[in-house]
Amino acid sequence: MKFKNYILVSVALLFLSFGLPKNIQKKVDKTIKSAFKIDTFTLNTIRIPSEIITTLPSTFNNNGLYKIISEDTFLGYAYIAKAPSRDDNFDYLVLFDKNLIIVKAKVLIYREDYGGEIGSRRWLKQFIGKTKDDVLNYGDNIAAISGATISVRSMTIGINTLLRSIKILHKKNIL
Repeated sequence: MKFKNYILVSVALLFLSFGLPKNIQKKVDKTIKSAFKIDTFTLNTIRIPSEIITTLPSTFNNNGLYKIISEDTFLGYAYIAKAPSRDDNFDYLVLFDKNLIIVKAKVLIYREDYGGEIGSRRWLKQFIGKTKDDVLNYGDNIAAISGATISVRSMTIGINTLLRSIKILHKKNIL
């Protein structure tokens, strides 16, 4: 177990030190262009003071949360993270408009044989319109998917944690 944690931390540090892998970056770029109907943009990493990072439910470590800027216009925020599935992790993206309302959620890479249905637009659209004041509940306001229970719960927990963190960051005038 300790060896597996060491490997995960090492991979995470490698992942964060060199930016996003090309295959993930391409999907992020395409999703942002489509969601905001733009051709060019930049992602600016949001630096969160260490004394605030420790109070957040999400673990940003000054990576994963970005401002989306197009032609000197602030459009919103992008959050890129990993969540556990049964035997592996999957990568996902959440886009917020400038009012901190979710405009898009997307599973970027799913690495399991089963449960990939969480990547369907139909299932993911239930996150659109959610705000920092919403609470998501598996089986209540978030639909279950047979065969993807672990991934659905993981994605629900991940976005819930993100929304709580966004609320704190907004209250502290970081967002």
